[in-house]
Formats: sequence, C-alpha cells, structure tokens
Amino acid sequence: YDDSAHNDIGVAKLAALVNRLRAEATGPVLVLDAGDTIQGTPLATYYAKQEPITSTGEKHPMARAMNVLHYDAVTLGNHEFNYGLPLLNLWIRQLGFPALAANAISVKTGKPAFTPYVIKKVSVGRHAPALRVGILGLTNPGSAIWDKANVEGRIEFTDMIAAAAKWVPIMRARGADIVLISAHGGDSGTSSYGPELPNENPTALIAEQVPGIDAILFGHAHREVPQRFVTNQATGEQVLLSEPSKWGQRLTRMDFDITRVKGRWKITGKAAASLNTNTVEADPKVLAVVRKQHEKTVAYVNQVVAASTVELSAAASRYRDTPILDYINKVQTDTVTAALAGSEYAALPVLSIAAPFSRTAVFPRGDVKIKDVAGLYIYDNTLEAVVLTGAEVKAYLEHSARYFVTHAAGAPVDPETISDPAVPDYNYDVFSGVDYDIDISKPVGSRITRLQIDGADVAADARFVVAVNNYRRSGGGSFPGIVKTQVYNAQQEIRQLLIDWAQAKGRIDPADFAVPNWRLVRAGVPVF
Repeated sequence: YDDSAHNDIGVAKLAALVNRLRAEATGPVLVLDAGDTIQGTPLATYYAKQEPITSTGEKHPMARAMNVLHYDAVTLGNHEFNYGLPLLNLWIRQLGFPALAANAISVKTGKPAFTPYVIKKVSVGRHAPALRVGILGLTNPGSAIWDKANVEGRIEFTDMIAAAAKWVPIMRARGADIVLISAHGGDSGTSSYGPELPNENPTALIAEQVPGIDAILFGHAHREVPQRFVTNQATGEQVLLSEPSKWGQRLTRMDFDITRVKGRWKITGKAAASLNTNTVEADPKVLAVVRKQHEKTVAYVNQVVAASTVELSAAASRYRDTPILDYINKVQTDTVTAALAGSEYAALPVLSIAAPFSRTAVFPRGDVKIKDVAGLYIYDNTLEAVVLTGAEVKAYLEHSARYFVTHAAGAPVDPETISDPAVPDYNYDVFSGVDYDIDISKPVGSRITRLQIDGADVAADARFVVAVNNYRRSGGGSFPGIVKTQVYNAQQEIRQLLIDWAQAKGRIDPADFAVPNWRLVRAGVPVF
C-alpha cells in the first residue's frame, strides 16, 4: 500500500524496523503494542466472519504475524472486542506474549478479565543487577457502548485513570524499577460519547494525576505524537508520552538512560521519536507466515458482486447528496422494511442513516468487487432500527450538522475546509427518506431549515422507523434520541448486506436507489 504521503501499512514493515533496532541497541529492548490489531482489514475480517478461527481451528493471521516480532505485551484496543469474546480469547491463547487490560473487569468474578500487567526482568549487563520493567495495559471504556452486544453482562470497563492509580503502586511495590503504560486511549481528555462513561482519551490526565509512571505508549486517536512530556502534579516528574500514528505507519522508539542509585535503577534521561515504516523493506518472515491466509483473502475480496452502470464516488458525500451513500441507505431501508413486514411497525415510513466513512471509496463503472464494497463500508457494523419522532429526527440532524463550519453569506466555501476538524467524518450522518436542508450560515442547533416528505413538512409527532448501525444506536457520537430499544436487531453485518443486495440484483444502478435529497445551503441558497 502507498498513498500520496508514501505511508506504508502493516506488521511486516514494523517487524523490519524492530529487528533493526534490536540489532543496533546497546541495552535491552522491549516491544509493546497499544491495541486494535484484530479488526480493520479484510484479512482480519475474513478470519472472523468468512472462516472464523473459532470454527476452523486455524491460527489467526495477526497471532502468526505478531509472534514473529516477539512482542513483550499487547494492550487490548476497543476493536479487539468487535468479533465477540470467544474469538478474542482464542486469539489471546494463540499469542506468545500477554494481552493486557487492567480496567476490563469480569462481571462474574469482579476481577480483571485479562492480565492487568506484567513485570519483565531484563538484563542490562553481565555484572549488573537485572532491570525490572512493569508494563500496565489499559483498554478503552467506550467498548461498553461500541460493543455492547458482545460485552454487556460479561465485562465492565472502569476508568483508565482510576485503574492506573490502583495498579501502578502495586507494580512499584512488587519491584518494578520502571513503569510503562500501554494505553488504548488518546491524549485529548475528551470523549466522542459524552460524559456517561469514563473518559475515552485520558492518557495525558493519567500522566498528570497518577504518580510513579515513567512513560505511556498510547493509541486509539490515530494521531502522530512523536514526543510529549506531561508534568505529574504530585511529584513534578516528567512523564513521556508518544502515539505512533495508525495502521503500522509509524513506530515509536522510546529511549531510557538508567543508572544505579542506592541499590535501585533510576531513569536519568528519556526521549521518544517517531520512525517511518516506509524506510525499510517488509520482513520476509512475517510475509511467509501469513502468505497463504493473505492469498486466500485477496482471492475473496476480488470476487465480482455486480456491475455498476456508472462510476460512483464518495469524494463529495460529506457535502453533497451522492448515489454511493444512497446505495447504503437503500440496502438498509430494504432490509428493515422486509424484516418488519406484518409487524406493528409495518405501516411506519422507514428512514435510514449512513455516514461518509471514506472519502476515497469508488465503485468503478463495470465490475464491482467485494474489495470495493469493503472500501466504502470500512467498519464491521451491524444493522439495527429504532422508532423516532419527527422532532427526534430533526434533533438528530441538528447534531449531525455541527460537522460544518459556519459560513457567512457571500464567504467562499472550500470543500476541503468546510468541516470542523474536531468532528470526524464517521460522526456525521446523512438521512434518506426525507428531504432536508442544512443551512451552514446559521448557528449550530438551528441549521435544519427544511424537513419534508413529498413536499409536506414533517410533523414533530410523526413516527418513523429509522435504520441505523449498532455503533450509532448504542451511543457512538452522542447523537440525541437514538439510544433506545431496537425494533430490529438481527445482528446482520451491513457490509455483507451490501454485498448480498448487489449480488441479488447483479447490477448497481443509481436509478434503483434514488431517494429524496438533502442539500447544503447558505442563507437558503444551495452551496454546490
């Protein structure tokens, strides 16, 4: 893989960098991972959905690849829970190193459901006492929302700051000379899901509030933070933080200088740097251990599912009604409508919600393959449906419309800067089944200036069935009104529904899923 910035992806290149660092090192080397390793690629999806390792007994490709690197520990990310606990637990058993999550608590026992920490005893020289390095793993509390169906009643996720405050003193008391945290949470101090769960991105707060931590490797936010120092409020010590971007594009290198003081090892200097994985060739051992699984996945994703009558692009789907998002909403609408036929909800209009996950997704004119559908719908979400009133639909759209920066009448509008960078694309939704206008000249909360069906205004007390993905319905993005009891929840993966619909039709034609339109306007005048 290569993009315009020449970023590379994957464990194979990480392995090559790790091997180089090990060869160059003058002291011991530990290798950690901050999580989200078994979801996010067609390879991982194939061995969770098409040929799940829980059924076949096959070794997970990410266990094969990561074992080549000889990790010292991996922290569980929120996406580790996407495929359910049986697959997660089997993957963990296949690893040659511990998987950590101190704040994931078994509901049954009240104790950590996974290993909370390890203390590694490493040699720093033939005649020197061993160095004891404590590694604490903290996973993201948002899994309670995002994977509620998989964890509810089984695992509770406690506050990451409180978990660090509990376990760091224990690790120190048990002889840890150095304490490192591998945390799956960003450093912004904010959450995408509001205040109802512990903080989603608290790593800087952990460094600030919990004494005894030397450094934190963190993930989840997909940002590149080569080196950040945070002062601990209690001790005045500088805690080193680093996040190595995403998808294996970067590797964080942390260096620690240590000296012996009064019979204990003490850090006298520390620094971090971000290394680019595009500077090395892929490690042949990693490629070899996953080659057969890789080839099987490539063959699968290159299967043709339908022929598209025209090229369909998602490039403008954030700010213009586009057929490729209409396609998602059409499939979701058809699925829910068919499922509710004959039920008490059959007479209600069905609306649908989709987010522009990818700006680069394209269906070519002609053959559309599974990989094209996977490029459009990049998450393993499942389809659900709830009943909303007209007032709730409008409130939902108002929340979604916060995505756009306010533009005064007459000011230039640039598609590249039209959105608020604080709101990710996946937290902006497009409705089908209603006509509506978003007026970006108006303040947030007052932007839906038209909401109609067949030319008539939607009444506040009107009732609709709304098709929505499980992430959003369970609270992801903090959208109002959507967290309620489902009227449809068959645990069907939306990506597979898109594939099945296309295969059944044999073609993808915008004429088949034309729906009422939404418009971006400014002072009532269409922007584009």
